[in-house]
Amino acid sequence: MCKDDCALYYKEYSEATQCPVCKLSRWQPNKGGKGKNKKVPWKVLRYFPLKSRLQRLFMSTKTAADMKWHHEKRVNDGVLRHLADCEAWKKFDQIHESFAMDPRNVRLGLATDGFNPFGNMSIKYSVWPIILFPYNLPPWMCMKEPYSLMSLLIPGPKGPGNDIDVFLRLLIDELKELWEDGVFTYDASTKENFQMSVVVLWTINDFPAYAVLSG
Repeated sequence: MCKDDCALYYKEYSEATQCPVCKLSRWQPNKGGKGKNKKVPWKVLRYFPLKSRLQRLFMSTKTAADMKWHHEKRVNDGVLRHLADCEAWKKFDQIHESFAMDPRNVRLGLATDGFNPFGNMSIKYSVWPIILFPYNLPPWMCMKEPYSLMSLLIPGPKGPGNDIDVFLRLLIDELKELWEDGVFTYDASTKENFQMSVVVLWTINDFPAYAVLSG
């Protein structure tokens, strides 16, 4: 990352040695001493790809059937018990019928907010995790820790503000690929392969974080 969050050294800038926006060097000044020839970046963005983790939910016999719970086991009696009962989910199915035809296609919610990892210490620092939740699962599973998929860990020391779109580019590129092309996946519950597509239906934030994410 650029020190000032201007750009990612990614794709067209992967070989760049200075920020294409502010022209700051990609590397911190070399102060000599031990490891003096080692290039140290100003900032590093941690990204954890989604594909393999979503595939694993279908490849495991413990979770493959649960990934179709919203379609096969949910009681559809007009009572709101799961997000599949809400109007937004139903409207999406009407607009994107080909996606809705296969209940194994994954619907995600995205949550983010900043926090100080140093707890009560008097250090001003803000880290922003980006976490995704697979809503195919039943309600007693989809919000539990084993199924919370961290995709990005945006470093501090300050919050990303309106530059959050620079950080999100890695995730958005993967989500676009999963939406447009899908990924070949094995379903352990039916013992067959299928092309899994993925969509983000919601974001979950308090209002300050929502202002950052939408900005």
